[in-house]
Amino acid sequence: MKIKTAAEYFANGENFDVLFWVGCAGSFDQRAQKITQAFALILSKVGIKYAILGKEEMCNGDPARRAGNEFLFQMMAYQNIQILNNYGVKKIVTACPHCFNILKNEYPELGGTYEVIHHTVFLQQLIDEGKIKLKEGSSFKGKKITYHDSCYLGRANDIYEAPRKVLEALDAELVEMKHCRSKGMCCGAGGAQIWKEEENGTTRVNFKRTNEALDTGAGIIAVACPYCNLMLADGLKNAEKEDSVKVMDVVELLLKDME
Repeated sequence: MKIKTAAEYFANGENFDVLFWVGCAGSFDQRAQKITQAFALILSKVGIKYAILGKEEMCNGDPARRAGNEFLFQMMAYQNIQILNNYGVKKIVTACPHCFNILKNEYPELGGTYEVIHHTVFLQQLIDEGKIKLKEGSSFKGKKITYHDSCYLGRANDIYEAPRKVLEALDAELVEMKHCRSKGMCCGAGGAQIWKEEENGTTRVNFKRTNEALDTGAGIIAVACPYCNLMLADGLKNAEKEDSVKVMDVVELLLKDME
């Protein structure tokens, strides 16, 4: 895929409408790269004029701040803000709730104020505007899908409906877990927990959450976060269910049913 960078637009004296913030997981994790590609394909299909920062994109600093290294966070954030402001970026879309939360809520106090949209909200807008057209006869019709609320999307930013509306457009049967929406349960990776060993306990958080998803009888666990994807896929391996149940990002499911 050839995606233009902000630098290429700038060099040609052109503007772009939206910056796609890829994030570390979306850039380097092999599983998350597929989510990045799916979202980029949809943006290209519907004719959105978008750019990425490419090699100029640094980590947003979320893991550093959550782990308590405020100095490192501010160093990263100031560098990103300088680059974003130099390109005159106004609107950012990202497929990672951690990137979304920190860019939207924590960058403004350092001088980086942008309209930041999570990819599920952006996709729902495109469906509502009729820009995304779905095939006749959904490949998910009659199939059970359960949606896992990411902490930074749900409880932190009150986004519950957009991902569910995208899934409902697929004509699948949406089944909820015991803990969902504002009472949703963490996948076990948030708050920099993904970078450290677990503390003592009876079970891993991601195993417990995966079991809740399996209890719904759904064949697909839909997620909207690369951390959640990784943790729940690990939970499926532990339960020896990775062949019968799949963890998929909302955007991957949508791409399968697009015209």
